[in-house]
Amino acid sequence: MDNRFWRIARRPEGTDFAAALELVEAPLAPLGAGEVRIRNTHLSMDAGTRMWLSDREDGYQPPLPVGGAMTGLVLGEVIESRAEGFAVGDLVRAFGQWADFSTVDAVMSGAVLLDSTVADRRAWFGPLGMNGWTALWGIEQTGAAKPGERVLVSAAAGATGILAVQIAKLLGCEAWGIAGGAAKCAYLKDELGIAGAIDYKANNVAAQLDAAGGVDVYFDNVGGPLLDQVLTRMNHYGRIAVCGLLADYTAGTRTAPREFDQVLMRRLRIEGFFSPDFMHEGPALTRRLREWTEAGALVMPYDVTQGLENTLGAYAKLFTGGNIGKVIVELEA
Repeated sequence: MDNRFWRIARRPEGTDFAAALELVEAPLAPLGAGEVRIRNTHLSMDAGTRMWLSDREDGYQPPLPVGGAMTGLVLGEVIESRAEGFAVGDLVRAFGQWADFSTVDAVMSGAVLLDSTVADRRAWFGPLGMNGWTALWGIEQTGAAKPGERVLVSAAAGATGILAVQIAKLLGCEAWGIAGGAAKCAYLKDELGIAGAIDYKANNVAAQLDAAGGVDVYFDNVGGPLLDQVLTRMNHYGRIAVCGLLADYTAGTRTAPREFDQVLMRRLRIEGFFSPDFMHEGPALTRRLREWTEAGALVMPYDVTQGLENTLGAYAKLFTGGNIGKVIVELEA
């Protein structure tokens, strides 16, 4: 049986993914011991994977090799297994390949069995997946947000940010979001009911931040110059939970705050966090997130692209601001 997959032909420049990745076809190799074969039904598009396409060796994961398959979170059904605990027909999530079929080591890929009775299986990528885990952990643990505090989230219309603002609100905080464009800001305020939204594409970002007031917790998905703007508006003893550095991923820059002295002047705590740090807490986090989701208190809009061949267009949306919510590629059954 043949398999179509996206192969890394060269390192991409900026968001020119079409010049770097190519869709190829090759026969599937026999399964090795401990492996499972997944018929992918959905691919998760995540901005952090852009770092895997660079040649940086000091990231949170070694770069993916040129000539290999592009890797990301996949959702699908097991069609063949040589791994204990996984049977044909099981619904699973794992770090697999951008492909029709993923062949993975069950342990190394972090493969997990999923409840197939969840009405919308896409939720296993959104509120019940790593975006949900990251949002809850970052607000409650890394950010240590307390009821009544003001929480500000950058990239608040993206998959993690859109959950983070809702969770902050559910935990009794005053939630604010930063997003690009009037439509995204309107969604955050009118549909999600957060306290306010700041349009970073407008000319008066500083004035908008001043109007919001002092920030107790900043959940940062972006880094870059925006971080400087927020540093000067943090309340004393505030916390900055660094989740992502979107401003750096395609620009090849390194966030270097000009206002770093505010960390001392305002007695701030800055801490980075990453999902493998709390992977063992996944089941407990999922239980809480599922309660909110099933009660309708935590929602996720999905930006769905059909077809493996259209994956690169979906991926590019993460870096051009072309989406609200979770970007997913849906494959043919």
